[in-house]
Amino acid sequence: MKQQGAHPEDTEGTPDASSRPDTAKEPGGAHRDVAHIDEVEGDEPLLPARVHRPSDLMRLVGGVLAVVVLLAIAAFAHGTTSGLEQDINKGTGQAPDLLIKIAGLASSIAILLVPVAFAIERLIKRDGLRIADGVLAAVLAHGVTLATDLWVARAAPDSIQDALTQPSPGDIHALTDPVHGYLAPVIAYMTAVGMSRRPRWRAVLWVVLLLDAFSMLVTGYTTPFSIILTVLIGWTVAYGTLYAVGSPNVRPTGRTLMAGLRTVGFRPVTASREEAADAAEGGDRGRRYFVTLEDGPPLDVTVVDREQQAQGFFYRAWRNLALRGFATRRSLQSLRQALEQEALLAYAAIAAGANAPKLIATSELGPDAVMLVYEHTGGRTLDSLDDDEITDELLRDTWHQVKALQSRRIAHRRLVGDAIVVDRSGTVILTDLRGGEIAAGDLLLRMDVSQLLVTLGLRVGAERAVASALSVLGPDAVADCLPMLQPIALSRSTRATLRRLARDRAEREREAVLEASRHSRPPRAHEADDSRPVVLDKAGKKAVRAEQRAEKRAIDEALDEAREEDMLSQIRQEVLRIRPQAPVEPARLERVRPRTLISLIAGAIGAYFLLTQLTHIEFGPLISNAEWGWVAAAVLFSALSYVAAAMALLGFVPERVPFLRTVAAQVAGSFVKIVAPAAVGGVALNTRFLQRAGVRPGLAVASVGASQLFGLGCHILMLLAFGYLTGTEKTPSLSPSRTVIGGLLTVAVLVLVVTSVPFLRKFVVTRVRSLFAGVVPRMLDVLQRPQKLVTGIGGMLLLTACFVMCLDASIRAFGDESTSVSIAGVAVVFLAGNALGSAAPTPGGVGAVEATLTVGLIAVGLPKEVAAPAVLLFRLLTLWLPVLPGWLAFNHLTRKAAL
Repeated sequence: MKQQGAHPEDTEGTPDASSRPDTAKEPGGAHRDVAHIDEVEGDEPLLPARVHRPSDLMRLVGGVLAVVVLLAIAAFAHGTTSGLEQDINKGTGQAPDLLIKIAGLASSIAILLVPVAFAIERLIKRDGLRIADGVLAAVLAHGVTLATDLWVARAAPDSIQDALTQPSPGDIHALTDPVHGYLAPVIAYMTAVGMSRRPRWRAVLWVVLLLDAFSMLVTGYTTPFSIILTVLIGWTVAYGTLYAVGSPNVRPTGRTLMAGLRTVGFRPVTASREEAADAAEGGDRGRRYFVTLEDGPPLDVTVVDREQQAQGFFYRAWRNLALRGFATRRSLQSLRQALEQEALLAYAAIAAGANAPKLIATSELGPDAVMLVYEHTGGRTLDSLDDDEITDELLRDTWHQVKALQSRRIAHRRLVGDAIVVDRSGTVILTDLRGGEIAAGDLLLRMDVSQLLVTLGLRVGAERAVASALSVLGPDAVADCLPMLQPIALSRSTRATLRRLARDRAEREREAVLEASRHSRPPRAHEADDSRPVVLDKAGKKAVRAEQRAEKRAIDEALDEAREEDMLSQIRQEVLRIRPQAPVEPARLERVRPRTLISLIAGAIGAYFLLTQLTHIEFGPLISNAEWGWVAAAVLFSALSYVAAAMALLGFVPERVPFLRTVAAQVAGSFVKIVAPAAVGGVALNTRFLQRAGVRPGLAVASVGASQLFGLGCHILMLLAFGYLTGTEKTPSLSPSRTVIGGLLTVAVLVLVVTSVPFLRKFVVTRVRSLFAGVVPRMLDVLQRPQKLVTGIGGMLLLTACFVMCLDASIRAFGDESTSVSIAGVAVVFLAGNALGSAAPTPGGVGAVEATLTVGLIAVGLPKEVAAPAVLLFRLLTLWLPVLPGWLAFNHLTRKAAL
């Protein structure tokens, strides 16, 4: 079968039978046509004609940052820029006039001729796509220069304008251009067409650019900062264009592979593409081919090109940033570095006594690919073996190979199933050493042990995996890896497998609980007639409590039977049986978490927004004129909100839970939401509190889910109702404002988009189902107690009212009658800000809530001199001041085993 998606030269141009001059002999004596030796067999996926290289994106980001830094220097270091311009003008003023004229004439001609000449050269070599990319980049760069000129002339600070312009020599009343309208497009064009890979053309370009910059500086038509900004804009736009449209895919063809094998002394006959391996680790492991030779045993060839090497760049970059104490290999290596690293690891592994593929040749396949030639190993991967084929001897052999690597301080870094190959004789061979490390530290070596324990445990169980490791490495070495048994230390594919197994376990436990609940609840005689309330006597109440206790025991027993330990816990228990004193506390491997990074960015944005609003406010007179009675009212409403939150929770818990302790738990939530997102911290704390109060875990989650679901519904209804009132309060007719209609239409469009896109629909359904699983049965229990439902809904309404009144009191504390805002307007602003704060991933919605409330209050007519301090007071009373009481309440409940 011929290669699918191969380049035309892989299959075309082969001579027909009448023109075949010779034949080649196979090892078995059969003859094969020499004309077919350049064909690659096997199914190969069709690769895209263009690829988006992470290196282009990184250069784009670097260029944008450089432009920002340059403008910052021009804005804040005015003295330095002026001095630099004077020194340059003084030095260039001594240049001979003849030299200046020659340089100006030559550069003005060459700046146009060089791009045209390069385009002709590329067209002759049939590389028109690169010319099209260059023209597009030039057009975009010209547009950016025009926009920059307009911004500098009309909106930029005076310091930036002084750094980028100066009086024109021909007209003292006019200013020079901040960015050269022809130089930036030329730089963008030459960068986008790939001149950096052609040294001669690059040298010519730099000479032309230097001559042009020199002539412009000497004649006074530009400034040094203008020249630098022009170069940066052209460079940045070029790489932005390349990343947006993609670069031509320069994957080496099958004929290139065959030719490369001949250059290193082999005579290939056929090459077949092996089945693509799992790309979960970043997809940069290279393409693999099985090659047969005219004489000698077959070969395994790995080809790595720039496009494939760039895959997984962002994942590796994040791992390097996030992990503490060690780093993975460089996020973006050159092809030469990748070749040298893999060759070094191959030789080092064999020298250590481990079974690894023997590297016998390496070579470059042009400027964009390299190949590594190994002796053919054959065999099957551990993932493809049947369970009965994985014997204890095979497990011990695998650990012996790892022990050999670790004896020479070599870390494999990817001991997953497809990296462990078993040949026909049953010998274990470790492959995929490309991502390994030599002279590795103890942390990396222990991570290898923990990774292999999990890999084997997923196939043969924790008991056999740990037993085989103990028999080879010894109990001390295995016990030392326990702190590494955490998801962040495992490979990407292993983490995905563990998450899938965790979802399956949770689903089985939930089904067992629901099944036990259905079978343990007999029909009750007093529930036969729902048309009128039933008054139970003392005996009836005892019978009901007995039924509830029986149902609880049945559910607990079913949950105990269905509960399963995850693989990491099973491995820990097996190791602790041998070494009870082994350390089990997970080592802290993360330097920074995504949540922390997002929190810092969002907090910085919110702080910047608030500071820009506060810089124009004089707080001295504002505070001296503040109404402290309204401040006290805001404090009272803030304190009352915790009572309302306790009512909103207990209204959906049929079991008896102490009210005052529930209020204390809501106060403790003020501390928790500072260290966790608002939509996550409160849910986790309330669920834990209910479990400690005697509510079964599944029912506790269902109660909190029911509270969240009703809260979401009430929130949406109140937002619509108050929005409607806000739109009609100043008009005689009851017609909503255009803003409300626009908001509703926007929400409707978003809902339609989410429901129409399969990925988004699946994401939302999965999250909602996991959050509100078991809510419906729980709501049926609550509906049997109408007073509970009234308490819950009343608590939600009271909670919203407390926050709205607190914000209104904060506004009245700094405003007067002329700056008052209606309660409906304040309610709309609060509900919108609270919704955004719950959706924001930052703790307590920091940054998002402040910005939304301030903008909302200004939008409803409140001056920013009142809106900004009112929001600060509101957030101080509802977020920051309760942190200390929340911490005290959290510690108190923890000591009382209530959390």
